[in-house]
This record gives sequence, C-alpha cells and structure tokens, in this order.
Amino acid sequence: MKTVELGHKGEALARRFLRDKGYRIETSNWRFKRAEIDIIARAPDDTLVFVEVKTRSTNAFGEPEVAVDDRKKALLAAAAAAYMDAHNHQWAFRFDIISIVWRAKGQFHLRHYEDVFFPGMF
Repeated sequence: MKTVELGHKGEALARRFLRDKGYRIETSNWRFKRAEIDIIARAPDDTLVFVEVKTRSTNAFGEPEVAVDDRKKALLAAAAAAYMDAHNHQWAFRFDIISIVWRAKGQFHLRHYEDVFFPGMF
C-alpha cells in the first residue's frame, strides 16, 4: 500500500473511531499556509479537538505518534489559531493524536492520545 493511500485509509478509520466515541466531525484536511489539520471535531463535551493522525504499516522505526515533533506542533498550533479565528471560536480546545499501525490481513492497532500538547508549551 502506498504512503498516501495508507494515510487516507488511516484518516478514514480515525474519523469512524471518533464518531463511534460520540465526536462530531467538523472538517477534514483543513489547510492553513503550510499546515494541514487532519481532523477537526467536537468532543462530546463540546471541546474543539484538532486531531493529527499518524498511520504506519510498521512500527519498526518507532511508534507513529513520535513523528509529531516540535516543528509539526508549531504548524498545527498556527493552523488551529487560524481556524478558531475564522470561526470565532473562543472556548475550550485541545490537540489529540491518533496513532495507527496496520497489521496483516486488515488488522490494526489504534491509540488515541488526548490533550497531547498546548501551544507555546513544547
């Protein structure tokens, strides 16, 4: 499976996972300059959640979530600020990571990390 295809498949799985947990998906693949937020959703408590999805075919080189480095966090924070400004959002928000490793025969291992960083604190 090609990297782009794997990424799209992972994002679709992440959206389904979040919906099953009671989240409402507002948008996917929202872009601001050089940054893209994979999923923007509302948690059941109405918190605005910016979700970075990392999907890999193996964890031989480390877990997928490790790829969310300080540079990526800064890009996500800038994009989230632009989104909140564009939508006049002035209340609770957080940044989550969904990490997916595909296994053989369509099996996968998914982990959802909530509230993984706060802008300016990394």
